[in-house]
Amino acid sequence: MELNKLSDNHGARGHRKRVGRGEGSGKGKTSGKGQKGQKSRSGVSIKGFEGGQMPLYRRLPKRGFTNIFRKKYVEVSLEQLQKAVDSGKLDASKTVDCAALLTAGVIRRFKDGVRILGNGELKATLTLDVAGATKSAIAAIESAGGKVVLLEVKEPVPKLGKKAERKAQASAKRENNTEDTSESSAEE
Repeated sequence: MELNKLSDNHGARGHRKRVGRGEGSGKGKTSGKGQKGQKSRSGVSIKGFEGGQMPLYRRLPKRGFTNIFRKKYVEVSLEQLQKAVDSGKLDASKTVDCAALLTAGVIRRFKDGVRILGNGELKATLTLDVAGATKSAIAAIESAGGKVVLLEVKEPVPKLGKKAERKAQASAKRENNTEDTSESSAEE
């Protein structure tokens, strides 16, 4: 063994990382040391800040709105119903509702109900309990000897804020109190 021939095992010592050699290297610009000033502080966002100029997202006009009470129906065509009856998945003698369509594999989920569309042709006599149907679908089902029963979809109750809810409860209490006092005075 000679001292001048001693060396580490291959791969024991890696090369040092060359920093500040361009963004493509992964250690360019700040060399892995992060930012200074505002960008290094937590809770500060400057995305979309244009130096005090009116930002683009405020320069563009607002348009439309999102209806929070919108109903989402699962749409089923007459053709799909006929295929399910032909394959034996749907029993034409029983009432066809959301649960029957789900077990037959015609739909995957309920959402706010099922709506029948008039696409295709229906030969089977079916009684359908659904949330909605087009005029052409109802006509086609009735001409085949079937019947469509439209279920009433409950209207959602708009959610009040906590403050408005407390006001409504307080006014209801006041009305009850006035009714109680008028009844007690009438009894005397």
